[in-house]
Amino acid sequence: MEGILVNRAVVTSESRMLVDGELIEADSGKTFDNINPATEEVLGQVADASKAEMRRAISAARRAFDESDWSTNHALRKRCLEQLQVALETEREELREELILEVGCPRMITAGPQLDLPLGEALSYPATLIDEFPWLVDLPEATGMSGQPNRRQIQKEAVGVVGAIVPWNFPFEVSLHKLGQALATGNTVVLKPAPDTPWNATRIGRLVAERTDIPPGVVNVVTSSDHLVGEELTLSQQVDMISFTGSTAVGQRIMEKGAATLKRVFLELGGKSATIVLDDADLTAATMMGLSACFHAGQGCAIQSRMLLPRSRYDEGVELLKNLFVAVPYGEPDRPDVIMGPLVSRRQRERVLGYIDKGVQEGATLAVGGGRPAHLPKGWYVEPTLFTDVDNSMTIAQEEIFGPVLVVIPFDDDEDAVRIANDSRYGLSGGVFSGSLERSLALAGRIRTGGMSVNGGEPFGADLPFGGYKHSGLGRQNGIAGFEQYLETKALAWPLP
Repeated sequence: MEGILVNRAVVTSESRMLVDGELIEADSGKTFDNINPATEEVLGQVADASKAEMRRAISAARRAFDESDWSTNHALRKRCLEQLQVALETEREELREELILEVGCPRMITAGPQLDLPLGEALSYPATLIDEFPWLVDLPEATGMSGQPNRRQIQKEAVGVVGAIVPWNFPFEVSLHKLGQALATGNTVVLKPAPDTPWNATRIGRLVAERTDIPPGVVNVVTSSDHLVGEELTLSQQVDMISFTGSTAVGQRIMEKGAATLKRVFLELGGKSATIVLDDADLTAATMMGLSACFHAGQGCAIQSRMLLPRSRYDEGVELLKNLFVAVPYGEPDRPDVIMGPLVSRRQRERVLGYIDKGVQEGATLAVGGGRPAHLPKGWYVEPTLFTDVDNSMTIAQEEIFGPVLVVIPFDDDEDAVRIANDSRYGLSGGVFSGSLERSLALAGRIRTGGMSVNGGEPFGADLPFGGYKHSGLGRQNGIAGFEQYLETKALAWPLP
């Protein structure tokens, strides 16, 4: 383990992987750098696995599922999840500092979706379901084709080995929700973190090995700078399911590569969500939602990066948004007052700047921001950026930018707003504001998307299914729907005496 001095305290990071119950380095001795996106400095190194280590982890997970009682021992699973919860709680503050360092997420955000919310729910909710879920359901007796009366039953059981592939934007949150539901349902897991943000996952691996009774092979954590190492999960016949959160393009590749082995897939993919502000809305409150485009530098799949304003109040709304974007508190993520830190990498910053250039070229009005901040020469920052006079056909209105960019689009009436919001290949989230709750709910029901914020509500929690329509994915994270996607269904029948 490595130690980093942060705020006069030492944060210990874990460079090793967890494979078959052991914390190991790569066989080759290779490592890759973990870089601080706010300073561009190397924080430390992480084991750089080859395909051989990944295959070893897959075999360990397969053996643990096939040869241990993990999939059937409910009491063991619940105890182990509770142990992991306690272990993570004891290192909560180190985790917080680590996420700020490697992800570049603002300290303010760690107090919600980045750390504290998942740590409070992601393991405890599925652990509770272990006792409450109907694993066996009796059906009414029925006469079979032979004329014999039968007793019938539905049984739920684990899928098998799950390959969990995690993105870099909310890595700990996504890892914990995947692990919580996959383990609670009796599966074994190979977790592959993004190379940009590996330490939170290796910390989980260390705590699994040192502080829980989770049997060897049930949880494996494999780090690698090579994305093809992660693809071994998709290609392997020993892996039964892929649980992936990330870009739509990679999700499509997973479906393609997994087709040969008929893998089950859960895909939580991209978004280009719209906030619809109706003409009777409180415009000041509604335009505040536009700041979500700057939340964590816009690096969130469910962020509402399109704002639809009625033409009758368009100029008023644009003026409010300009004032908000000029005043966005951003900069060093360690500061307690910022909502926006850097992009995760130089590659991501250049991608976002390319989209901004495209917006200007296609005729949108660059109202605020649009470049690299002069006062932050180090770090992969982009200014909070506001585009107005945007047509929904423009690239910046159709493609996921994954940066601090809000596009503002006018609409004529409710029908036009619904048409524009649904004119997207994505369907992950969205929002609607109106002075009438009835009107808001009616319009929300017409948007083809997996979740809707109504008048500022927050549709997220361990017990609430999260996922998308269309190119935003397949399946759901969290809730009963998320729990059940890690389960197979078996029908049983036997003759009555």
